[in-house]
Amino acid sequence: MPQHSPVSALDRDLDDAIDRAVDGISAHVGRAGREAAPLLEGARRAVRGGKRLRARLCLAATAACGGEPNVDVAAALELFQAAALVHDDLMDAADTRRGEPSAHRWFADRGPGTATDPALRERLGEGGAILLGDLLLAWSATTLTSATAALPLERRLRLVDLFGAMSSEVAFGQYLDLLATLAPWGDEEALDRAWRVIESKTARYSVELPLVIGARIAGADDVVVDWLARLGHEVGVAFQLRDDVLGVLGEPEVTGKPSGDDIREGKRTVLLELAYGDATPDQRVTLERCVGRGDVTADEVEAVRSILRDSGALARVELLITEHADRAEELLADAPTGVGDTAELRELVAAALDRAS
Repeated sequence: MPQHSPVSALDRDLDDAIDRAVDGISAHVGRAGREAAPLLEGARRAVRGGKRLRARLCLAATAACGGEPNVDVAAALELFQAAALVHDDLMDAADTRRGEPSAHRWFADRGPGTATDPALRERLGEGGAILLGDLLLAWSATTLTSATAALPLERRLRLVDLFGAMSSEVAFGQYLDLLATLAPWGDEEALDRAWRVIESKTARYSVELPLVIGARIAGADDVVVDWLARLGHEVGVAFQLRDDVLGVLGEPEVTGKPSGDDIREGKRTVLLELAYGDATPDQRVTLERCVGRGDVTADEVEAVRSILRDSGALARVELLITEHADRAEELLADAPTGVGDTAELRELVAAALDRAS
């Protein structure tokens, strides 16, 4: 029989745990009737695919701290991530996710056959996505509760607090992201706001908190937890800065999103704010005309890309990514006492820092 690595076996266990969590939702569909079934199908769509980065970071941190990886807590993280993406796509009016229709677009096509009014279909799509995101958040909490039932009470309460902090910070970060799309160009708070969005919306919940949660599952001491938090911060910032670059310059067949999607959505990222700050007057006019316009043309997308390069903003962001990645490597090379095998952790950090999608 073929031999499987522990990592691949753990990945299969994680997939099974995610399936179990969604199956828990299915137990309640019967009472609502078959017309509510699209919510369950939507939940299965939402957790399908993806890199499982947050879950795998959590599992790797637990293992590095000498604990037994808890795939059900990792599954709770994936449900949280799925909910965040559903709501994020709705607020961004994004049409696709991983090369398929985003949740609100998918729900818009799931109404009764007589629902031909575009406004009503859009309302169904938006409402369905809101409810799906809420449902996934609720089951993330339910999954966490059952997954930690056997842990010591103090450890369990720490994990509940961490999930609560993660939920709050993502909400505040998403709100700042929404405000940014409405802020006037040249707003003196713009660049600082873009950095705060990275800190709260992405760096913490994408990397730092999954590592800390994994460490707390293992009962790691505060020195180790602090080390993982600092590592997660450096990796998380680099991860999001790379995401900002890919959102403008990424290839659709790799990212699963249309070319220049962040330009259409009006994402006021660190990359874009740096470019605006250093742009010529004519270049600023182009940015103001193109960014945030849903019908922006391919030529206009390319014009914005050229400004990002010519202004020096892209080079500055690439340098920032390198600086944060270097600090992450330094931290990995100086693990504190109490940290064991970091091979899987190193592999995941490398994957997060060297990504094309």
